[in-house]
Amino acid sequence: MKLRLLPSRLPAGTKALVRVDYNVPLKGLNSHRRVADTMRLERSLETLRQLMDQKATIILLSHLGRPKGQVNLEYSLRPVAEALADLIECPVTFCPETTIDRIASFVHQQPVGSIILLENIRFFEGEKKNDPVLAKKLAGLADIYVNEAFSAAHRSHMSIVGLPQYLPSYAGLSFNQEVQTLHQLMTKPKRPLVVIVGGAKISDKVGAVEHLAQIANVVLVGGGVANNFLAADGFDVANSYLQDAPVDMKQAGNNYVHFAQQLIHKNRTERVLKDDYIPLPKIIYPTDVLAAPSPTSKTSCVVELCGQNGSCKQSPKLMYLDIGPKTIRLFRDVILSAGTVFWNGPMGVFEQPGFSQGTAEIAKAIAKTSATTIIGGGDTIAAINQLGLTQRFDYVSAAGGAALAFLAGKTLPGVKPLVVNCIKSKKIVSI
Repeated sequence: MKLRLLPSRLPAGTKALVRVDYNVPLKGLNSHRRVADTMRLERSLETLRQLMDQKATIILLSHLGRPKGQVNLEYSLRPVAEALADLIECPVTFCPETTIDRIASFVHQQPVGSIILLENIRFFEGEKKNDPVLAKKLAGLADIYVNEAFSAAHRSHMSIVGLPQYLPSYAGLSFNQEVQTLHQLMTKPKRPLVVIVGGAKISDKVGAVEHLAQIANVVLVGGGVANNFLAADGFDVANSYLQDAPVDMKQAGNNYVHFAQQLIHKNRTERVLKDDYIPLPKIIYPTDVLAAPSPTSKTSCVVELCGQNGSCKQSPKLMYLDIGPKTIRLFRDVILSAGTVFWNGPMGVFEQPGFSQGTAEIAKAIAKTSATTIIGGGDTIAAINQLGLTQRFDYVSAAGGAALAFLAGKTLPGVKPLVVNCIKSKKIVSI
C-alpha cells in the first residue's frame, strides 16, 4: 500500500484543508471549558508545522461528540482552538460561523499563513450523510486536502471521503505513521507475535481478533472478553459479565460465546513452546481469576479454574473481575519471549484498585520486554497513563474503532482516497 504524502514544496499561498481528530474530552462548564487530554492535538502538530514552514494557510476541520447535525455549543471546538494555540505556540483563529457562506467570508478575511479552526463539522447535517454539495462548497475554500484523522478513517463521512473527491489529497504524517505501524504488524511482524486482547467489550473486536489470530503466534485473552472464551470451553463463569451490547444493529443477535468456540476450534491444533519445551495452545485464557460479588467489593478471592488451590470456591454469586496470579505469571513469561506485542484492552476492572493488578503487571511486562510494542484502545491508554508507562511503548494508537477495523483486514473509507494510484503525486511512501 502506498500513500501520498505532502509534496516537499507547495506553491506560495497554498490553502490546506486539514481534517484532524480533535474529538477530545473537555472539563469545566460554559466559557470555562478546557481540553482535558491533548494527546490527539499533539499527534497533528508535526503535519501542521510542515505546512507552517511552507507558509500555507491551514484550515482545520474536526468533529467533537455527537451533536446530531445541529448547532449545540456544548460541543463547540472553541476550547480546542485555545489549547492548540498553546501547544503550537502561535495564534489559532477560531471560526464560530456555521453556514458555508459566512465560513467562506471569514476564511477569506484571514491573512496568508493563518491557522483557522472551523466550528464542529458535525453541526452540519450533511457531514454524516456525505453530502456532495457540502463537500464541494467546503473544498472551494482550499487548494489541497490533508487527512490527519486516522481515528475517523472508518467513517464514510463528508469530511473523510467527500472532500478528497474535489481536491488533491494527501495523508498527514501521523495518519501515515498509523497505517505503516498497523500494516507492518499484520504483514512483517518480528516473531513471535503476541496479541493481547482484553477489555469489557468483545463485539467491536471480533473482526480484529479473528484476523490477528491467523497472524499471531499466541493470543492472550483477559478482561471481560475472556469470560466468553471460558464459557466457550465449558467453564462456569458464575455471575461474570459475559455479553456486551453490540456496537451497532448489524451485530444484533450475535453469539460471542459461539464466536469464541469457533476460534478455539480453528486453532486447536496449533501450539507454541514456552521455554522451548512446554507446549501451550495458541489461544490462552485465564487459568485463575480474581473474583468478588461486585466490582466495588472491598474483598476478593482467587478462583482457580484449572486446579483446587484457590482461596475460594466457585459460586454463582461471584464475578470474575481480574486475571489471577498464576495467569499473570504465565502471560508475563509469554510476553517476555515475544518479538512483537500488540495489546488492546485491560485485563480486569482496572478502574477499581482491587482489580487493577492484572492490567498493571501486564503493562509492566510489556514495558520491560525488548520486543516491538504497540498499544491501542482508550481504556488501555488510560491504564498506561495512570501507571506512568506511556513513554515505554514503541507506538500508542489512539485510533480506536478505525484501528480495529484496519486490523480486521478491512479497507477503510478514509484510506482508500489516499492511495497513490488515485491521483498522481511526486512524493509517496511505501509501507
